[in-house]
Amino acid sequence: MFGKRTSVGAGETERFRRSQPVSTPAAPAPTLGPVAHQAPAPPSPPVEPRKSDQYYVTKSVVFGALIEAIDLAQLSKLEPDNAREEIRDIVNEIVSIKNVVMSISEQEELLDDICNDVLGYGPLEPLLMRDDISDVMVNGAGRTYIEVGGKIQLTNIRFRDNAQLMNICQRIVSQVGRRVDDSSPICDARLLDGSRVNVIAPPLAIDGPALTIRKFRKDKLTLDQLVRYGSVSPEGGEVLKIIGRVRCNVLISGGTGSGKTTLLNCLTHYIDGGERIITCEDAAELQLQQPHVVRLETRPPNLEGQGAVTMRDLVKNCLRMRPERIIVGEVRGPEAFDLMQAMNTGHDGSMGTLHANSPREALARLESMITMGGFSLPAKTIRDMIVSSVDIIVQAARLRDGSRRITHITEVLGQEADVVTLQDLFVYEILGEDSSGRIVGRHRSTGIGRPRFWERARYYGEEDRLAAALDAASLDMSLE
Repeated sequence: MFGKRTSVGAGETERFRRSQPVSTPAAPAPTLGPVAHQAPAPPSPPVEPRKSDQYYVTKSVVFGALIEAIDLAQLSKLEPDNAREEIRDIVNEIVSIKNVVMSISEQEELLDDICNDVLGYGPLEPLLMRDDISDVMVNGAGRTYIEVGGKIQLTNIRFRDNAQLMNICQRIVSQVGRRVDDSSPICDARLLDGSRVNVIAPPLAIDGPALTIRKFRKDKLTLDQLVRYGSVSPEGGEVLKIIGRVRCNVLISGGTGSGKTTLLNCLTHYIDGGERIITCEDAAELQLQQPHVVRLETRPPNLEGQGAVTMRDLVKNCLRMRPERIIVGEVRGPEAFDLMQAMNTGHDGSMGTLHANSPREALARLESMITMGGFSLPAKTIRDMIVSSVDIIVQAARLRDGSRRITHITEVLGQEADVVTLQDLFVYEILGEDSSGRIVGRHRSTGIGRPRFWERARYYGEEDRLAAALDAASLDMSLE
């Protein structure tokens, strides 16, 4: 019944099956190796309802029979769509032979679930297909949360057990050359679409593997869209476009989940296509559209604790690669010193993100990172370096109602009496909340007519646009 079939034409799918009878396994199916994942992207489906325990028992039986009937090594050579059709054909035969009593809708769910288990990311597939989800948080096999519209909610998605969840975690990280196991229980990785992944496994995660996925939208957000969503005012958005164009050195500051990476992607959209850009990231997630981009990614140590390549190694190496702009996905350690050096030695227009709750805290954190890196420099010298390197700080925040706003666009002016002087161009003011609990606020210009980067804007021929944006913002303020 399940003998190997050969192809009858160049355009048809070759079906790979083991020539042995189907038997009912006594235990759950063994762990599968990684298979290329190319899930389709239909419109956002609803989260599936919780299935019964009997459904999972039936699925385990059919899944085990499938593993005995099919040659996974040969299956992995097929195109994903063809492999999915092959699996569906075999599962239908197994269901018929074993006289499994299921409704048509349940059988379709079973087919999809098993295809996802073999070829994709199992129960996560329905969530990864949805473009309205920004985060997926799996807390062991039984509880999966998602963030939609800035709010966290519990889903009905569950895994068969922690072994299946761990298998999917290993499949994800292995696709980018990383590993997660007892000896290396913490891992940062990414999906093939650039979504950021963090896995922490037992024994560090007590209740089973914890998997966190920061999903990327399939449709890239732009500054114009952020303006429409109210994340920034039209005048503030125009100023940010000019900042990205005229090669200001920019730090994007914010808390976890505030949209720092999204904002960094938006700013890089205005970099000239002829510039050589080098990106440095822990897990490559930036989505630059320019043609001349070199993407670099850190590497964790091997089993012997050797071979690690740190963010500082990447940033230092950037300086030997003739960069015009250096983009650091997240500044979190001694690489801050090398990035400041790069910004101060001719690599204008460099950008990076860091975790901080205000522009002033961002500078203090930058100073502390340089100090913790072992650089025995006086505090004044470090501040002088920061002041001469950083032009603009853009502060992003996730508000208590889940909305994300750019709360400050701030210039770094200089230093007076060991205190760095800052100048806000735009700030976000919270006015209250509406009847549904959504925060009501406004982006307000501070009335600065000539920012410090005015001459830089003039050099790039953008002073008229800058003046128009600032004048419009000042007019709005005067009419209020």
